[in-house]
Amino acid sequence: MASFPNLTNKVKAFSIKCAATTATPLSQSQDLEERVFNFAAGPATLPEKVLKKAQSELYNWHGSGMSVMEMSHRGKEFLSIIQKAEADLRALLNISEDYAVLFLQGGATTQFAAIPLNLVKPEDSVDYVVTGSWGDKAFKEAQKYSKPKVIWSGKSEKYTKIPSFDSLEQTPDSKYLHICANETIHGVEFKDYPDPKNGILVADMSSNFCSKPVDVSKFGVIYAGAQKNVGPSGVTIVIIRKDLIGNAQGITPVMLDYKIHAENNSLYNTPPCFGIYMCGLVFDDLLAQGGLKEVEKKNKKKGDLLYNAIDESKGFYRCPVDKSVRSLMNVPFTLEKSELEAEFIKEAAKEKMIQLKGHRSVGGMRASIYNAMPLAGVEKLVAFMKDFQARHA
Repeated sequence: MASFPNLTNKVKAFSIKCAATTATPLSQSQDLEERVFNFAAGPATLPEKVLKKAQSELYNWHGSGMSVMEMSHRGKEFLSIIQKAEADLRALLNISEDYAVLFLQGGATTQFAAIPLNLVKPEDSVDYVVTGSWGDKAFKEAQKYSKPKVIWSGKSEKYTKIPSFDSLEQTPDSKYLHICANETIHGVEFKDYPDPKNGILVADMSSNFCSKPVDVSKFGVIYAGAQKNVGPSGVTIVIIRKDLIGNAQGITPVMLDYKIHAENNSLYNTPPCFGIYMCGLVFDDLLAQGGLKEVEKKNKKKGDLLYNAIDESKGFYRCPVDKSVRSLMNVPFTLEKSELEAEFIKEAAKEKMIQLKGHRSVGGMRASIYNAMPLAGVEKLVAFMKDFQARHA
């Protein structure tokens, strides 16, 4: 089996030895630790700089004498953290004051219920475009609290396409049009967004959130689980136009009512404090990179490199997704000889490239190459793919 020592991802390891009042400075640590290239779909790889900063601040945040994990969520220290996180996210996505930004819990899956509960009445019509498993789950949950209709589904073509927007037959009195902007499992991504003929546009952006610029003003609601691109699992971000808040159905649980969370600045109860802190560090890092236009350029470069390797393999590797809507975040592919897939995953893991197995519902392989996946990781994967093909073609 070939190896790639020149591409191995090595970083310095930092250790903190805690005494009663002191910690060993990080700069004194000389140990080396190998990190893997983690292609998991979520929780996913985080920026190296962010992890190191969090490590350096873990024991005593900014001289407060506390870890972020120990702070009161109503204390001035944490208030400064969550307020900066919101301000930086607003800067990244150019979010106007017409929108509230909420840091919640429960994952995007909880929002599948919260969306209809907050936006419509039980008898109201709502439209869903289903381009993959997550859009389908959102539709099924909405059936409990509204009258949803699937106006387009890609299921018959195994979720490999996105419809022409002109061909969508929207329900005349629909209160909103729901899409999943990037389907994590099937690797299908909207490159543009449909205009709802009535009502508002609602988008689950969990797996491509903050991967590129987005015109927030086109949407009534954007929601996203953090664990793909902007933080660890446990934080769900909701961006909602303020005039849409305050109309929740009577049966809406208090923890799903956007009005409660907006009025309390995401502090109605104890929020996922450390997760929000980590998201804030990621937002700061994205701004330091030059913002989302620069981030998008890096993501396109990584995506082009991997898709070209697949397309130029003469059928040895195959990506089923229509080229015009291939995701820059989640790249599914199969081998011409499916019996080699297990060996591919096994050998890749030995080369410290992990979590390449496709979702259990579709099989094959999937490389998730979110913002924090460095170009070196994709280069190493492509080099491995070419070597594997040369040995098994």
